[in-house]
Amino acid sequence: MCSACFMDRRPWEEHGHEGPASRKNSAGVMESYIVVQGVPFLSKWKIYTPDGVQDILCDDCYQKRELEHKLRMLFRSYGFNEIEPPAIEFYDVFASEGSGIMQENMFKFFDQQGRILVLRPDITVPVARITATKFKDAVWPLRFSYIGNVYRYNDYGGGKQNEFTQAGVEIFGVNTPESDAEVISIAIQALKTSGLENFQIDIGQVEFFNGLMEETGLSEEEISQIRLLINRKDNVGLGGFLKRTDIREDLKQLIFDLPRLFGHSDVIGKARSYNLNEKSKAALDNIGRILEILDDYGHSQYISVDLGMLRDLMYDTGVIFRGFTYGVGFPILAGSRYDKLAGEFGKECPATGFTLGVNMVMMALQRQKIPAEKPATDTFVRYRQEGRAAAFELCSVLRRQGLNVELDVSGMTVQDAVKYAAEKNIGGVISILDEDNVDIHYVQSGETARVKISELLKR
Repeated sequence: MCSACFMDRRPWEEHGHEGPASRKNSAGVMESYIVVQGVPFLSKWKIYTPDGVQDILCDDCYQKRELEHKLRMLFRSYGFNEIEPPAIEFYDVFASEGSGIMQENMFKFFDQQGRILVLRPDITVPVARITATKFKDAVWPLRFSYIGNVYRYNDYGGGKQNEFTQAGVEIFGVNTPESDAEVISIAIQALKTSGLENFQIDIGQVEFFNGLMEETGLSEEEISQIRLLINRKDNVGLGGFLKRTDIREDLKQLIFDLPRLFGHSDVIGKARSYNLNEKSKAALDNIGRILEILDDYGHSQYISVDLGMLRDLMYDTGVIFRGFTYGVGFPILAGSRYDKLAGEFGKECPATGFTLGVNMVMMALQRQKIPAEKPATDTFVRYRQEGRAAAFELCSVLRRQGLNVELDVSGMTVQDAVKYAAEKNIGGVISILDEDNVDIHYVQSGETARVKISELLKR
């Protein structure tokens, strides 16, 4: 298509075009096109995808589905039951501050009654809705898992993609360090199952920060500003802000030191050396117990403590954690305790869980050059008409034995079939001559062997 027609808006005729036209497509919808020397060209955007979404092609799609299958089996092995919330939800599900999702990041539209709908920007919130409504009388704890796409504008969860896949688990109905530790352990197992080995899980505790803020006497707006500066690890901005406050000096120093309270478990001991209130002390005790349990799991090598980690999600009520690996500039997983979220839907219920960005994990695997399995076809089968029934039966038998078999549906010659198999990395070509005889063409060696079908099946 001539782009000048769209860019400088000169008449169609100056570009050699006969002019714009329109027609109904097969669905009865009018579509526009341009006629150039008698040839119709399709509208400008018909061959593109919108910003923030992408086509996932064969090899990547195979890798993604295999990864999702491995994660699904992992979650199932821990006793989690998979659920699938709808892709379309009422806006009200995510409208409260407790959801932690800004409304300008949601894809919004209207139903026939004029009610505001959204493409789900998150799966944890719908799972909390399901728990509080569909499972309010169930025996707890409840263990849910999920794998599905979410949709957000300008979010790092999919590497700046507007559509990306989340996989995760949630435990409802129990508030113990053991439940938090198990969720973190599963997150570590999920990354190892995906093929990653070099990664790190940073653990924090929002109640440690909340305890400090109770001592400051600052307004909610000022606390939000401090939270933002700490989360960004903006030491200059944080220092300037604290100088303008009347916070006592020792507490001011601790708040200023928060972005640097990061490292191994000895960070907890350093934090205890400050003058803390009971809430902050209890938060440190909680992290300490979780770290002890993770050590018994054998996961200490993957764990670090970050008391300056403060997520933007308002529903976090305890331990929080994020996962990082090489080659990706964003967290590849995130999780937390969120004991108040189900209460937004009418049923108070403690909860803990995590979500993993499947697309982010795939990006990490590719950038770390970790080999990925690719789809493969084992055998290409062609036939003469007199051997057609035998060809169909042979393909069925081979597939039942676990082989991937492609049947020739274009009537290739032997030479074309062997060339086709070589280009597609197919191991061999089987030519069905009649109901009894076949020729096996070995692509790599170029050799051919004639055998009986019964003998082939024995092999």
